[in-house]
Amino acid sequence: MSNQPLGYQTLALSEEIPGILTIALNRPEIRNAFNEVMIDELARVFRNEAAGPNVRAVVLRGNGQVFCAGGDLNWMKKSITLTYEENLHDTLTLTSMFALLNEFPKPIVGVIQGAAIGGGVGLVSICDIVLAEKDAVFSLSEVRLGVVPACIGPFVVSKIGATHARALFLSAERFKAAKAKEVGLIHEVFESMPALERHLAELTRNFLECGPTAMTIAKRLVLDLTSPERRARIPNCVEYVSKTLAELRVGPEAQEGISAFLEKRKPSWPADRENNHKPGAK
Repeated sequence: MSNQPLGYQTLALSEEIPGILTIALNRPEIRNAFNEVMIDELARVFRNEAAGPNVRAVVLRGNGQVFCAGGDLNWMKKSITLTYEENLHDTLTLTSMFALLNEFPKPIVGVIQGAAIGGGVGLVSICDIVLAEKDAVFSLSEVRLGVVPACIGPFVVSKIGATHARALFLSAERFKAAKAKEVGLIHEVFESMPALERHLAELTRNFLECGPTAMTIAKRLVLDLTSPERRARIPNCVEYVSKTLAELRVGPEAQEGISAFLEKRKPSWPADRENNHKPGAK
């Protein structure tokens, strides 16, 4: 896949490593700020290109010097002219986009440089693994504008916990990557972007060696066990986790993975074999 936006105005897509789709926020002239078009396009790309059978993992990043500076000023300006009903439609659309990305069944790696402000922190919070350069700045700055980080709230609180959320939601503090790691928002901090890119390359290679179905089930397992709403739908946790593993063990992917490990060879995942035999497959 090339760097052509494929009909997207605010995103750039690329696939330099087969199976690893990079989605870049592509409004560098305004620090990749959100507007209604970007919100729609993020939902669309995760429903379509990212959900394709050949995609094993997604890298989410921003073109230019900044990952995401939050809301586009022109987009935010519109909100003060909207009725309550119009604002509710707007906020429901935004929250639904974050929920869609949060429950996306494949790994999402966030690459953060420059800054992640407001809604940018929301995007950081839905990533499964987050890598940041050491000078990146983060802030939940909404209260400075007389609003709150409500639409991103469930995902940020899930990531950093209530104690850090209370402090950061209320203070609008600007903090760097070291503190972001300390509170659990990100996972790794790098002295330079080249060092980050080297680690990213290793990480994406690792995804390609893992069972695609196993990664999907692993992500679902974490969400099921930690989301209060999803956890409430599991009447018996012991039975649920036991069935999850038992079902995987008798499936073709685990059969191949365990056999390959015992035979000291690389596994040939069933999903890869199926995709390679589809018409038009490379």
